[in-house]
Amino acid sequence: MFENLKILRRAVKAVATKDPELRVQRFYLIQEPQVEFLDRSTHYMNVGFWDGDATTLDTAGEALARKLGEAAELRAGDTVLDAGFGYGDQDFLWLREREVGRITGLNITPHHVEAARARAEAEGVTDRLDFQLGSALSTSFEPESFDRVVALESAFHFHPRSAFFREAYRVLRPGGVLAVADIIPIDGATPRMAFKAGPLSFLKFSLPDENWHDGSTYAKELTEAGFADVTVESIREKVYEPWRQYMAGRVDDDEYRRKLGKALHKGVVRHWSGQDVMRQELDLLDYVIAVARKPE
Repeated sequence: MFENLKILRRAVKAVATKDPELRVQRFYLIQEPQVEFLDRSTHYMNVGFWDGDATTLDTAGEALARKLGEAAELRAGDTVLDAGFGYGDQDFLWLREREVGRITGLNITPHHVEAARARAEAEGVTDRLDFQLGSALSTSFEPESFDRVVALESAFHFHPRSAFFREAYRVLRPGGVLAVADIIPIDGATPRMAFKAGPLSFLKFSLPDENWHDGSTYAKELTEAGFADVTVESIREKVYEPWRQYMAGRVDDDEYRRKLGKALHKGVVRHWSGQDVMRQELDLLDYVIAVARKPE
């Protein structure tokens, strides 16, 4: 019970702050990492891409990272800016599988930066992975510093996302690619504050109003930032429903319940109750891979 009260207090503290960056920082402090990743082998914080081979949060998270890497056309030797990198799992994967030259990560959440740096040091790749504390909306990088800019399920936090598009355009070299995996409504007229399902509560307090729009407006903002060859592809059919089914099923898993403990498990059950409502609300959301290129 005490642990659940601590989680509730952290959530209230996150919602109460009016500073958008501080709100996001506090949002990622609501759940302790040892609880959030209790039955995990990775630290991906995305809902995943549930293709044929993805059966867990770990494999689905990796699949989404691979899909974004393909969309960004990550190549051997590329210099990459990863905006809002979380714990940086995708960066280690891209370094290993796509042999990019160097990745610079920006994140406003201190404990994420510390954890990613510690892993990079442990794996001896600090010369190729540089994780920094900072905002992707206003950076100190020189113009035309990167071949690729990516944001894996983080851009919906940016206040506003359009400012990130402009900064990405500035730091990309001519011909460079921006690729984003993002959450948006199917219809921008859907009331954001009307979502009731616990797992979707972040939509109400960690997204600025300016980011609550559909795919056509998304593409328009990329074009207005100067990008060409803009595509906004929906992949929602392989994201939301399989993620919901997995998470709802995990609640009833005996081994997960045992590891979590009775009190925390009770809170998780409450958080994931009302699956009929959640299914209805997920039908209102899109999940997109947006890709745009800076003209030569």
